[in-house]
Amino acid sequence: MTAILEVTAAYFLKNQKGRDAKSFYMTPAFADFKEPTIEIMSLDCGASPATLAVDYTADGSGKFPILEWKEPEGIAASVKEWLLVAEDPDAPLPTPICHGLYAGIAPEKTQIGPEDLEIQDQSQSLLKGGFHYGKNMRGRVYIPPRPLMNHGVHRYFFQVVALSEPLDKKFLKSSVTREQIADAIKGKVLGWGMWVGSCERKWK
Repeated sequence: MTAILEVTAAYFLKNQKGRDAKSFYMTPAFADFKEPTIEIMSLDCGASPATLAVDYTADGSGKFPILEWKEPEGIAASVKEWLLVAEDPDAPLPTPICHGLYAGIAPEKTQIGPEDLEIQDQSQSLLKGGFHYGKNMRGRVYIPPRPLMNHGVHRYFFQVVALSEPLDKKFLKSSVTREQIADAIKGKVLGWGMWVGSCERKWK
């Protein structure tokens, strides 16, 4: 019954996709950085864009893809912190769905994997990777991709942002939202990059 409802909803919402213009990297903080400058690779899923195997979706084990990035030349010494935002711009909603938000990533840390996203202290939104997680629509550390059945291919934007100043730790411990982070990083962006993974669910 659930599958029938999903397929029906997908039919009526088939044109409700592609909210790229409302993606995180399009918020005012990125006004001076229209193009990506940070190269990102997934060690287990490959180069961007990549098709996500079922193990990286909610229909499988929901693994987080291992991401690794390179610091752009000329700003390495200026990076004080990294930020990572994962979202689905193809969800049939007015704005992209936030799947994961990770802030306070140390400047020397340029790789994130599933083990980093294990909770160390929930009261402080602190993860074992040494950084903090923010709120997404389901209140989890990470929401694995689960596009609406028969809604076509959904893309998942994993956006890494270099910051010139660290964000306030007390602020990050409060389980911040995507919108709060977007406002907090104004004037602090040094560059950004994006890795894209995609998947589709079909009614068989």
